[in-house]
Amino acid sequence: MKQTFFFILISILGLSLKAQNIDSLYTLWQDQTQPDSMRVQAYEDYILNGYLYSYPDTAAILAKALHAYAKKQHFPKASGTGYNLQGIANYVQGNYSLALEYFQKSLSIQEAVGDKKGIAKNLNNIGLIYVNQGNPPRALESFQKSLAIKEELGDKKGIAAILNNIGLIYHDQGNYPRALEYYQKSLAIKEELGDKKGIAGGLINIGIIYYGQANYPRALEYYEKSLTIFEELGDKVGIATNLGNIGHIHSDRGNFPLALEYYQKSLAIQESLGDKDGMADILSNMGILYNKQGKNASALNYCQRSLRLAEEIGALDLQKEGCKCLYNTYKAMGNDKSALAYYEQMIAMRDSMFNEENTKKLTQLEMQYDFDKKEAATKAEQEKKDALAALELKRQTMARNGFMGGFAVVLLFAGVFFVQRNKIGKEKQRSEELLLNILPEEIARELKEKGKADARDFDLVTTLFTDFVSFTETSEKLSASELVSEINQCFEAFDRITEKYGIEKIKTIGDAYMAAGGLPVPTDDSVKNTVLAALEMQSFIQDRKSKLEAEGKLGFQMRAGIHTGPVVAGIVGVKKFQYDIWGDTVNTASRMENSGAAGKVNISRKTYELLKEDPQFTFEPRGKVNVKGKGEMEMYFLTEV
Repeated sequence: MKQTFFFILISILGLSLKAQNIDSLYTLWQDQTQPDSMRVQAYEDYILNGYLYSYPDTAAILAKALHAYAKKQHFPKASGTGYNLQGIANYVQGNYSLALEYFQKSLSIQEAVGDKKGIAKNLNNIGLIYVNQGNPPRALESFQKSLAIKEELGDKKGIAAILNNIGLIYHDQGNYPRALEYYQKSLAIKEELGDKKGIAGGLINIGIIYYGQANYPRALEYYEKSLTIFEELGDKVGIATNLGNIGHIHSDRGNFPLALEYYQKSLAIQESLGDKDGMADILSNMGILYNKQGKNASALNYCQRSLRLAEEIGALDLQKEGCKCLYNTYKAMGNDKSALAYYEQMIAMRDSMFNEENTKKLTQLEMQYDFDKKEAATKAEQEKKDALAALELKRQTMARNGFMGGFAVVLLFAGVFFVQRNKIGKEKQRSEELLLNILPEEIARELKEKGKADARDFDLVTTLFTDFVSFTETSEKLSASELVSEINQCFEAFDRITEKYGIEKIKTIGDAYMAAGGLPVPTDDSVKNTVLAALEMQSFIQDRKSKLEAEGKLGFQMRAGIHTGPVVAGIVGVKKFQYDIWGDTVNTASRMENSGAAGKVNISRKTYELLKEDPQFTFEPRGKVNVKGKGEMEMYFLTEV
């Protein structure tokens, strides 16, 4: 069942205006004695606040009139505004291809006139089109470009809107923690600004997080708060969105009559707006509702209507939901042939939207965005230092010119120069040593040579996680100094082990230790070496526990988990460099550790397949183990012969 998110278009962040203010805007637009820029701004506000979300077809007509006026007056900026408004009006009605065409026309004009605010506005809206067309990497790329401009301009309201939309990408990909992080950042800014419309939209999206966790009371609480605000604002799209989402909750709870009532109210508003996206979504959910009740003829009708609309507007996610609806209906009717056909279509669409390549691209884009911000900050800091150095040089030159006859002063400066040069040389050597302690040698070299280190894809990396068992309970029995000392001794030993086997320590997270084999320089024996390192770490912990217990002290037990697959690796951070890795392989390795046992090394089937012929190891099959967020996965305990 698809939940209806609330996207935010940059152009429509303001609150709805009262009727008299709407009229005054139109009066100002008609006043030919006013400057063109003032008239255009008034007309834009008139369209946005008076018609866009209530009568989008009228808004499109008014926007055409604005574009015609701009052309007549040779006012390109206003022409760009007209195209943008036409794009939004078509977006609201679900005409995505036409909306994209208008946004791109508007963007070309705003780039030509150098209107940064207009450029950011269109980039955000283009990103929304890509979201609905099932292209998350292109969407994130557009959002990031828009966000960079908004941050440069200090536009908090625009920043909040884009953060919200980036959150929607991760939510749609099933990455709920990342999505919630963006939602909460966005909502905090909206609350600071008192942006009611933005707050209401943020409440919907956080409500969907709770819905996805089956926490229906909290989800309903957020939806109803949002609905109240949208009703105050007279925002029909927001009202329809909340009505549909509340309908989902009642449907899941089995209250079908009440769910149908909410769906019908939502559908009526969507039809009045001509919102094909919203209509397709609600029709699909009504089909699911009738399917649950065994009313297959009605279900078939609604599912087919939903799919036709989704195909008409090119909404891939809604096409997937429509196919799913038809698959379930035909299956219930015993029509296996038709059910299979729609099931195959559904899987094809799902795979095109949610695949490893998309996940990799999203990770790369976010890393590159963070790196670009870091590089810009570093460049600005260096320019500041250069400017101060230039001023100091100028001051010293003036002082020197005042004492041209003083040869001793020259000698003094020469002495200071050589002393400073020696100090700089020592500091440089020390910095390089510290850098090699933080980063792999190859990455440190690239950073020094290029001033940056590019993110890289690795096809075969073996990721290792370790974690102490019952850490909280054990740590409560130790003093703070004893706890820190014990963890430090364990991790120092792990550092020596990773160095011994030529694998890369990535980081420590509390009592967890993370390492990886096969990067930054891939090797043929990286999988085996990572496993050997894990076994030696377990051996160290077990020996240490026995030794400590013989002395009447407490020792830790540890789990270790390993998975092999593709990752993205690179440097993150602005103030402190950190070499890190991302991707589903990392998440799966963490799940292997969580699903393991004390004193054991737990490996995935992928790692097992790469090592099963090696006579140095024995494997204990564990069968399929249920893993949070991933379903059942085959695992093996591994030991040395």
